Amino acid sequence: MNAASELAILVVAAGRGARAGGGIPKQYRSLAGQPLLARTLGALMRAAPGATVLPVIHKDDLDLYRASATRFEADFCLAGPVFGGTTRQASVRLGLEALSVQQPPPAIVLIHDAARLFVSATLVQRAVVAAKTHGAAIPGVALTDTIKEIDTQASVIATAPRARLRAVQTPQAFRFDLILAAHRNAASVGALDLTDDAAVAAWAGHRVHVFAGEASNMKVTTSEDLAVAEARLMGNLADVRIGQGYDVHAFGPGGHIWLGGIKIAHDHGLAGYSDADVLSHAITDALFGAVAEADIGSHFPPSDPQWRGAASRIFLAAAAAKVRARGGVIAHIDATLVCERPKVGPHRDAIRASIAGIVEIPLDRVAIKATTSEGLGFTGREEGIASLAVATIRLPL
Repeated sequence: MNAASELAILVVAAGRGARAGGGIPKQYRSLAGQPLLARTLGALMRAAPGATVLPVIHKDDLDLYRASATRFEADFCLAGPVFGGTTRQASVRLGLEALSVQQPPPAIVLIHDAARLFVSATLVQRAVVAAKTHGAAIPGVALTDTIKEIDTQASVIATAPRARLRAVQTPQAFRFDLILAAHRNAASVGALDLTDDAAVAAWAGHRVHVFAGEASNMKVTTSEDLAVAEARLMGNLADVRIGQGYDVHAFGPGGHIWLGGIKIAHDHGLAGYSDADVLSHAITDALFGAVAEADIGSHFPPSDPQWRGAASRIFLAAAAAKVRARGGVIAHIDATLVCERPKVGPHRDAIRASIAGIVEIPLDRVAIKATTSEGLGFTGREEGIASLAVATIRLPL
């Protein structure tokens, strides 16, 4: 199978997720330093390299989506998002319609809930095989609890045969033409209360095969689920690393300096090949050091003309991406500026917010401090600024 042309993965992310609380839909809540949706997209793209991945989102969430998907912008396999409908069924149909105009349209489509971030490559591959073999297939896991049917007075009226029951998961897998036609037919006759895509396929008369799911493929629904998922992620990130960085730039002509991506008025500029953001450079080297990479000059050599005058946020974002590429998270950044002037205090919060945004971590994981050198040395003589930084990261063992 040529994944790029024959396999598509539709990610359903248009829900409101109200049961998870937190003020924003659960798919955009941060889990161990990354939005839940970003973790799901990353897992799917690693599981099926080259497959078209199409998110279906709520029309009010475009900014939240863009912030979550920024790290995947360079991957041509991530399609632009489609706006969903008022129900999950409507959202899936709209996503399928968007895939139908792809040339050629996919042969197989997997439909996956954004809230299942622990989807594995093994499960994705089983889904693809099942769709090719059966046309319509869903992952299911055997139940461990006895299931009772009750009446309106909460009295038991029946005991379900547990051996014949399965808890259904996603990705649900289908031959594309089969599930597209089923969704279109259901919509055309007003059959709009079908709870998942297997129900849509069954309503249309298709047999739906159940293949082995995975107990680890949990769905995040409540705030308790979010806590469990984050603990699981952090438990997998047991390799704690610390990197340090140091940089210095001399004052030169100019009327402003850059610190942590923030432009600050000053009676001098800082001399350097890029924008000479001494703080960002120190943090960048700390992050590179934490993943045992070479220093900033090796990644962005001054001999390369493309970096002349470049914004140092590019370097800092690239270093953060190195951590994420290893499956890690940035746990904390602590940096100190050494200078007589300008005074950093009035700009501290803006600098912290800027750095947190660039490396994509919460604000309370960034500390910025400043000190003078009591008139000693080059900083004391106001010849330049020095910066020191420490970055703590967590990587998978």
